[in-house]
Amino acid sequence: MCAAIRLFSVFAVVLLPLAAAAQSIPPSAEWAARVATQYQTAPNVTYLTASNFESKLDIYYRSGSTPQPTVVFFHGGFWAAGAKEGSLTAILPWMEMGWNVVNVEYRLARVAPAPAAVEDGLCALRFLAAQAKTYNIDLSRLVVTGQSAGGHLALTSAMIPESTGLALQCAGGPPIPKVAAAINWYGITDVGDVIEGPNAAAAAQTWLGSLPNRMEIAKRVSPLTYVRAGLPPILSIHGDADKVVPYQHAVRLNDALGKAGVQTQLLTIPGGGHGNFTAEERIRIFTTIRAFLTKNGLPAAN
Repeated sequence: MCAAIRLFSVFAVVLLPLAAAAQSIPPSAEWAARVATQYQTAPNVTYLTASNFESKLDIYYRSGSTPQPTVVFFHGGFWAAGAKEGSLTAILPWMEMGWNVVNVEYRLARVAPAPAAVEDGLCALRFLAAQAKTYNIDLSRLVVTGQSAGGHLALTSAMIPESTGLALQCAGGPPIPKVAAAINWYGITDVGDVIEGPNAAAAAQTWLGSLPNRMEIAKRVSPLTYVRAGLPPILSIHGDADKVVPYQHAVRLNDALGKAGVQTQLLTIPGGGHGNFTAEERIRIFTTIRAFLTKNGLPAAN
């Protein structure tokens, strides 16, 4: 009996710490393990067919039937490159906050010139309004965000009124919902500035090509054109050493929004370039995003 007791004691000494270790994992690992049980995925859903192209989006929506806050993400690439599939790491922080995520692709320059990408952004919102019940989307808590050209599309989706006619490609559906906030990551706010002049970018120019009225179209799709009272809160994030989309794009927008009485904030990343922020900078950015959303009645869902 004594030998049996001693043997049991040995097993207890060895196994109990292992059991405790197995039950203790870092919070980030625990979240990663749980996320598959919290979300359903609807990949490659066609929301618009135009220019002989099916524009698609991926929807990650929380299980259950209760409408959830939802972020709509647009990738970057000067309207000429990029793909929604490259944005997974950018949308993960929103899923950690408990938000539905809609990851949008849009017609690039090789498919259709401007204003096609802007039309797609507005049509994606209209599609979500029509499918809100299917994907548990709370249309009163709809936020748009994106990086570079995606930041521009987030802004145009939040700022351009339906009366402009830029959503006629998807006419006949429900009204385009008014978004609750926009989070602009170093987006273009004056399209003409990256089409002509010292800040012109070759990739951006392909979006308007040689259209004779391209500067008129550039103004029509520039967020600065639509600054007015009554817009949703807008947070801009921009490095002050950005050599691709000049920092002044964010400064000009922030100043104009403030003068119009819009709730606005500019988070400057000192020495920051065009994205590629450090881990510490990204932590600061998402801390600011959380605070901005909470201040405007849009706290994290989890």
